Amino acid sequence: MKELTLSAKPIHSVWDRSLEPRVCIRPGTELQIECLDASGGQVRPGMSADEFAGIDRARIHALTGPIWIEGAEAGDVLQIDVLSTRHGGWGWTSVVPGLGFLKDRFQKSYLFHWRLEGECTRSLTPAVVPVRPFLGVMGVARAGEGAFRTREPGSFGGNLDVRELCAGSTLYLPVYAPGALFSCGDGHAAQGDGEVSVNGIECALDVTLGFKVHKNQTLAGPLVESNDSDAPDSIADSWVVVETGTDLADTARAATSRMIDLLVSRWGLSELHAYILCSVALKLRLSQVVNEPVHTISAALSKQILPARALFPVRG
Repeated sequence: MKELTLSAKPIHSVWDRSLEPRVCIRPGTELQIECLDASGGQVRPGMSADEFAGIDRARIHALTGPIWIEGAEAGDVLQIDVLSTRHGGWGWTSVVPGLGFLKDRFQKSYLFHWRLEGECTRSLTPAVVPVRPFLGVMGVARAGEGAFRTREPGSFGGNLDVRELCAGSTLYLPVYAPGALFSCGDGHAAQGDGEVSVNGIECALDVTLGFKVHKNQTLAGPLVESNDSDAPDSIADSWVVVETGTDLADTARAATSRMIDLLVSRWGLSELHAYILCSVALKLRLSQVVNEPVHTISAALSKQILPARALFPVRG
């Protein structure tokens, strides 16, 4: 297994298939990736709320990449294995006027600093918050030409903010461009479902990712395989379908429908039995509700319910 390291800089903050790849790798490579915090290093320990209000918002979602994966083409599926994550001991969470799920109630700028103590933080007394780092943004180049800001996720992945994507998990994404052009960033030390204030615990994060390409496979959008038996029940070993849309109910229906399709195609259930199984065992959750006008819904089914199954043939 070949191991490489990719430094954080130079960063980018758009999805654009014309961006020059920073590194070209073969499937099977393990890549150590340095990621700045979402602000691109603008936020620092001790920064005041007034100083925070003046940061350059165009640099939000500072991403590392793009990464060219040899052999990946439109119509393939890219598998990204999250092998390890490491935070730097500090993070931040903000309230930004005009943003957030309760923006009408919380209208003043605020910045909270966290000290990360390994697997927890005690910064917000009396709470003890578990730390389970993950990347809020992992995605491939979008299908269309041009530069697109990173706030809205989609079928290509992107700003998913799905907290199951911690170490031990696997993300599957459809490929839309030659080489896939994968980028990542927006490290979170912790995040609640919904990310309601507009942030998780934002932090710089060093990750090790592995990449595989599944040729000529159909995938409608992001799919997560969580493999962390020590995680809280809500994010323990599960299959997780991720959908994004402007209407919460329609997006939840789309996620449920995709889970039914997965059960039919990979486990051989009838559509009716898959529907019934979802009714008694599916967990529908709001992964993020702050990237207006779109929201992200996760539909999770525990892996304990189903026989073990590899989704795609193993090929490099």
